Parts: sequence; C-alpha cells; structure tokens
Amino acid sequence: MDILQGNEHASPEEFYKSLKEKLENNHDFPEDYLFKFIIPTDQAKLTEIYRVFDGIKFTLGNRESKNGKYTACNINAFVLDADQVINIYQQVAKIEEVILL
Repeated sequence: MDILQGNEHASPEEFYKSLKEKLENNHDFPEDYLFKFIIPTDQAKLTEIYRVFDGIKFTLGNRESKNGKYTACNINAFVLDADQVINIYQQVAKIEEVILL
C-alpha cells in the first residue's frame, strides 16, 4: 500500500511524523481508537489483520460490499499513545491489498 499516493508528504517518515502530531493534538490517549480498513473478502487477510492486534483489547465490525468482493473492517482498539496507533498502521500497511482509511 502506498501511503504517499495523493499525499503532500515526500516520504513515509514525514507522513508518520505529521500523523503523530495530528493524533497527539486531537486525541486524549490512552483511549479507544477506530481503525478502518478495506480488504478483498478473504478470511486469510482478516486473520493477518487480527494478528496485528494480538494482545490488544479490541472490538470489531466487518461488512461485505454488495457484490461480496470487498470487506470493510472496523476495529475499535484500546491504544496507549500515538506511537502505538502508528505502529499498528505500519504493520497493517505491510499486508498486500489492504487499504488504510
């Protein structure tokens, strides 16, 4: 997944630095944080995402698209700080065909 596509940041480092600033300014950590992903409907992809959240308290809600080709995956996880949010996004970004929202 190319996090820089359509983004004004020149590098992943700049993107994550900017994201960290926004998270720290707009959230009161620790708190529940909603992660949203779109994936091809594939149980193996869901399992890969769930592994990223192993050891973290979370609730989830998945919804398939009308034609069943894609699944919207919403994970509400209790995170300690902005660094943990960024770490999760970085791990999920390594999974092929996952769109981070």
